[in-house]
Amino acid sequence: MYGQTGVSLHEIAPATLNGGRFAGRRGRSSMVESQSSKLITRVRFPSAAQRSSRNAAFANLDACFYCLGVSSNGMAEEAYRRVTHDYPLAVARTLARLNARLAFCYVSGAGTDSTEKSRLMWARVKGRTENELLALFPTAYMFRPGFIQPSDGIESSTRAYRVFYKTFGFVYPVLEAVVPNLVTTTARFGRAMIAAVRARGPSRVIEMAEINTLGA
Repeated sequence: MYGQTGVSLHEIAPATLNGGRFAGRRGRSSMVESQSSKLITRVRFPSAAQRSSRNAAFANLDACFYCLGVSSNGMAEEAYRRVTHDYPLAVARTLARLNARLAFCYVSGAGTDSTEKSRLMWARVKGRTENELLALFPTAYMFRPGFIQPSDGIESSTRAYRVFYKTFGFVYPVLEAVVPNLVTTTARFGRAMIAAVRARGPSRVIEMAEINTLGA
């Protein structure tokens, strides 16, 4: 799992994959995470000297959940592209070389433009990222969530998001009742990502309605 302390990462980490193994990176230490003997086995690689061991571990992975991202607010396109495109593609190309069968799950966003021609900078960049990831892996899945309501005490690492959720979180039940296919919860989203890996899709670009179906 690649990410910081975002709401998506928190829900995927404890999910069972029947002893499956998937790639993870948080901060600067590469790992394959584990919560119990039936979950993912933790393997840390603190130095470049252990690169061959890391590569051998990655060759046997089932999936990579790439949840790292930033808000585009106030960011220049070059800086945003570096985090949103360059970083995930660097990870994906390495994993594709070592394990072409791996399922690569990327947290994109509702409104992403696959044509890469949108007037919205973030939509163009994410569209390019999605297209290149889909070309790398036959089992790549692009998740396009909209509003994600934190559950199970989870908090975003982004201060602005924490303030937003605390201020407007009370409207979630209303949104769920009125526009259920525009909202989800962190728990449902985490289950949806696991389900997509297990079922191999069925879609490769997964919008909110399908996220809720998979995570039900």
